[in-house]
Amino acid sequence: MHERVIQLQDALRHQISLYLVNDQDIALINKAMAFAIEKHDGQMRKSGEPYVTHVIEVALLLAQLRVGPSTICAGLLHDTLEDCGVSKDEIKKLFSADIATIVESVTKIGNLSFKDEKEYLAVNHRKIFIAMAKDIRVILVKLVDRLHNMRTLGFQSEEKQKKIAAETLDVYAPIAHRLGISEIKNELEDLSFHYLYPEKYYNVANLVETRKAERDQQVTDMINDISNLLNEHGLNHRIFGRSKHLYSIHKKMTVKNKRFDEILDLLAIRIITSDNVNPYEVLGYIHATYRPIPGRLKDYIAMPKMNMYQSLHTTIVGDGGHIFEVQIRTESMDAIAERGVAAHWRYKEGATRDKDQKEIEERLTWFKDFGLLSTDVDDDDNAQEYMEAVQKDIFEANVYVMTPKGRVIDLPNGSTPIDFAYRIHTDVGHSTIGAIINGVLLPINTQLKTGDVVQIRTTKQSNGPSEDWLKFVKTSHARVKIRNFLQKKEEVERKATIVKGEQIFKDEVKKRGLENSELVTRAKVESVLHQFNLKTMDECYYALAARSLTTAALFEKLVVQHKNILDLGFGRLFKAAPPKKTISKSGIKVSGVDSMMISLSQCCKPVYGDEIIGYITKGQGVKVHRIDCPNIVKEKNRLIDVMWDEAFDKGKYEVELSILANDRSYLLTDIVTIVSQYKASIQSVNSVVNEDKVTATTTIKVNVDDSDHLQVLMVNLRKVNSVIRVERITR
Repeated sequence: MHERVIQLQDALRHQISLYLVNDQDIALINKAMAFAIEKHDGQMRKSGEPYVTHVIEVALLLAQLRVGPSTICAGLLHDTLEDCGVSKDEIKKLFSADIATIVESVTKIGNLSFKDEKEYLAVNHRKIFIAMAKDIRVILVKLVDRLHNMRTLGFQSEEKQKKIAAETLDVYAPIAHRLGISEIKNELEDLSFHYLYPEKYYNVANLVETRKAERDQQVTDMINDISNLLNEHGLNHRIFGRSKHLYSIHKKMTVKNKRFDEILDLLAIRIITSDNVNPYEVLGYIHATYRPIPGRLKDYIAMPKMNMYQSLHTTIVGDGGHIFEVQIRTESMDAIAERGVAAHWRYKEGATRDKDQKEIEERLTWFKDFGLLSTDVDDDDNAQEYMEAVQKDIFEANVYVMTPKGRVIDLPNGSTPIDFAYRIHTDVGHSTIGAIINGVLLPINTQLKTGDVVQIRTTKQSNGPSEDWLKFVKTSHARVKIRNFLQKKEEVERKATIVKGEQIFKDEVKKRGLENSELVTRAKVESVLHQFNLKTMDECYYALAARSLTTAALFEKLVVQHKNILDLGFGRLFKAAPPKKTISKSGIKVSGVDSMMISLSQCCKPVYGDEIIGYITKGQGVKVHRIDCPNIVKEKNRLIDVMWDEAFDKGKYEVELSILANDRSYLLTDIVTIVSQYKASIQSVNSVVNEDKVTATTTIKVNVDDSDHLQVLMVNLRKVNSVIRVERITR
């Protein structure tokens, strides 16, 4: 056996002996190691070493994180499915279903066709992250696997180095950061930096090295002084200098446009106290001795970061005017700061995976949101959209806002109350009508800042999200939810319109006495649809209901195309229209009645083009109502069919609208502007703030040409910023 393999085996056995005591666990790991050596036999790495050295190194790194035996076995076996022709069932039978599931989750997707490498990577990453949402051990294995591959990346071609480094920097380093595993995150970033931008890497490295001796002496002197100070007060502690990572320095120099000399925490000191020593007490002694720089104190103990990181940060001026960043935390806080979720995941005899997973979800508040985002996706969804959502909503989240009950929600820069609402719950997002930020009612497109306390105002009467929300929401999660809602709403409305159009068609067939005629069979009607740029009967019904196609035009084409219908005895059905009857001033025709007093009802104010019905009054002739008017909906005996006269010169129709909106400055001005833009003259307008002090109701009387004109006006009023609902008023 290769000498390097023997060395690694011994190192792994030693490492697990430091914390595993169960003989069965140790035997299981040895069995997995022997299985991996057998299956990878003859396979070599680019470095010239046996391939099995990689999987044992991965297992060793996992053991250094003190993970459980199943996770270590998964690390040893993680390449057997992909490279050795081993099946999941075989691993399940020889080891366990738990181990087999982890191994399968970290195995790359194969035997599928993808349009490009970007799509392939996205599908792989989505697979891993969805598995991670169910079991955190999956990503621990994948991160350690990637770390070892990055350490040995020098043996790959330059093209592959850059490709793997870019993927690492974009995907794996950010997830390590969100999990709080700074040891792995920092090394992944620096290694990626080295391969992606070697000139910049060595430039920063030279800047650091040039003044290293001078800075090291300054840090050593300060460490001695602070350590003596804490010893005088009997505070048990460890203290050491902390070097800044090269990629972190590069980011501060480029993103924040700082000179190398301006990066204050290059001279950094970390103080680790025993768990029974209060870090605030240490901070007090340091501030009493050294001058702190204003605005540089950060308390991550009272307000931990999203990755569970806890520490006190302060910047002080030492002897000689040198500036130092000092971090103060306890031993347990330091373990979390360095190894994050992995420190919490340390193997505990008797602990269950489900219990540990639940505890992780409780401590990593963003992890619940990550799980939610992952469950929103199925195999048919766009993997690249999913990865964009993860990167924007999770990796880039650095604005921390709170609910009134103190729950912290992390969001990307530029997020609004709508993004916040959808992160709370989809139904909260759909029913949002306003937002109170730090006790003040503000517009729903206000950009949130870290520390904001946000309360969402909702209503059960909401019509749901507006299409305008898509213009300002920041998170992909909110955007997907809004789009899904609008698509479903559009589908429902389209179906309702098709049903309405089908009824219009049937009514026309009945009116013309064609119920049993071959002329109106589906095939015959579909044969003329191309003349109207329509393809299906559903499109025809929709066009009839939307009034972009008239029944007269449709039946005219049917008659022309089938003119021989007259020879078949149907000519009587298409005789010339009877002479026009006298039209009343209202422009309404009543079937079978030549003259009758007809007027439009003032309760629902029908507009030319509305579906209408006549109501026979006592002594006042026929009152014409909208067909859905609540005042006649229960009537049965006194209703009569009426219709609009197409030849009537329509004139103008008065309509009364009610507009519910979130109250804001210039709301009324915007409403009046829209009415003017769409050429509807205003008769009266009245606006009042409602009892909730959040919304306002505007009542407006306008004159419109017909129902199409009215619908266009109402649609555009609904698009006014902060408008919730626009309805016609029925008295």
